[in-house]
Amino acid sequence: MKTAWQQYDEASRANNLDQTLAIIDTLESLKGIITPRANYLRAIAYDRAWLMQLAEHYFKSAYEGFSTDPSQSWYDYTDAGYRWACLRASRGDTEGALDITSKLLMQADGNKAFPIGVKSALLMLLAEKQVELHQYDEARRNCQLAYQAQLQATSKNASERVNLAIACMSISVNYFNMGDIDQAQQWLLQCEQELNRYEQGGPDSMFIEEWKGHIALKRAFYLYKTGHPTEAAATFAAVPRSRIFNPSGYLEAADYLMAAGRYNEAVHWYEQLDSTYMATDGAQMNFDNIVKRLAPRYTAYRKAGRQAEALATADSIRATLDSALIWQKRNNAAELSVIYQTNERDLRITDLRFTVLLHRIMAVALAVILLLIGYLFWRTRKYNKVLAAKNRKLYEQIQQHEQAEQQAEASVSAPNSEPLSANMQIYNRLCELMKQSDVYTTPDTNHETLARLLGTNTTYLYTALRECAGLTPADFINRYRIRHAAKLLTQTDTPVGLIIEQSGITNRSTFNRLFREQYSMSPSEFRKAAIQA
Repeated sequence: MKTAWQQYDEASRANNLDQTLAIIDTLESLKGIITPRANYLRAIAYDRAWLMQLAEHYFKSAYEGFSTDPSQSWYDYTDAGYRWACLRASRGDTEGALDITSKLLMQADGNKAFPIGVKSALLMLLAEKQVELHQYDEARRNCQLAYQAQLQATSKNASERVNLAIACMSISVNYFNMGDIDQAQQWLLQCEQELNRYEQGGPDSMFIEEWKGHIALKRAFYLYKTGHPTEAAATFAAVPRSRIFNPSGYLEAADYLMAAGRYNEAVHWYEQLDSTYMATDGAQMNFDNIVKRLAPRYTAYRKAGRQAEALATADSIRATLDSALIWQKRNNAAELSVIYQTNERDLRITDLRFTVLLHRIMAVALAVILLLIGYLFWRTRKYNKVLAAKNRKLYEQIQQHEQAEQQAEASVSAPNSEPLSANMQIYNRLCELMKQSDVYTTPDTNHETLARLLGTNTTYLYTALRECAGLTPADFINRYRIRHAAKLLTQTDTPVGLIIEQSGITNRSTFNRLFREQYSMSPSEFRKAAIQA
């Protein structure tokens, strides 16, 4: 006859949640295990069933139960704390995750009973959070410490090699998130080598297949990001679809396909998430659901041109926002009833619900802010494109208009059989004079200066300009100054401020006003339009 522990082992391996929980209850009632140990086993069972909220509750209960006397089981105590920290981190509670991690790592120093493998995992979690906080030097140091610790654990127990492979993958992801793709690829290669060594021991083939898939998908993503799209596509195509069978794999496949612009294929993998805990479990739904599942799926639909499905997903986002709080309370009530049946204290239940609610509110605020930022960024880019096109067209029209004006001025200067009027003669001489840039770029030049240089008086000058050009002397001088500035903007890299000084207009605001009146754009926009023309 099988013992209760043998029955538990079989049920756990078969991932039979109800039977596993029933055996744990029996073992606890018979004092076969202490309550913290029972809670740890319950947490493992819920974790395997992707019921993350319940898993988090029981990992927390086990951790707190063992904290009064960790010597009952240092492994269960530290692993429960690590897994609780991971689940808190996954729902955005970085501060809570770091608090648990720091407390456990303090107990690891000089403690021979502290599991070295769990220490490695805690260091890796700490490094991951430091990357998110842009503390890159500390993150690199803790990645190395985590690797050394896991290497030590592997030297003592060959079965730990699988965790060494997982550690290498985590380090690879951390380096990628820090922008160091070369190091990310090196650690991914190390992960593959450790997995191959682990496979030689003949362990679970299902796990090997899963992790070969993770490695290949990451490699395809990295290759694309480093400018090797053909190799990336070939690597992705070679991944058997049988190796992509959990939420992590679905997201890795979608990440590559979105980066590669293969949006229709990305949609397929986002849709696969609907059959996982990301679509059904309370720890991932509602506001987190928008950011982690619905928003990427909406983007994939839209970029793939599948407008009807994109609209339906957008409606889902709106509906999720509208009903999030109501749904969360209902879902919490269903799961917390299980917790209540196992005689957990009411105060802890209240605290858990309050914490979940608080984080959902924070998550929706973040989602709204991100959507608003994205919308404003899109609007700004669209406006800038329209403005740039308008300015380019306007610049071409300006060039044509100025060429026409120069031809008109040249025709005035050209020999003519008919005698010129006195005003035309003055205007002709004035146009010749203005070919000397130092005449109009001198800030003190005015109507009296021009009259003196022409050997006439200001009255004749006014009359000639009004009749021949329809301008006052001041407008005539400023037109040449602005033209001179426009020429410098298109032909030199001289800063705008220095060009203003060289134009003969001493007041910057006056120059900007006159420039915009003449060309209908700012000096900077004019220079950009000239470059793009």
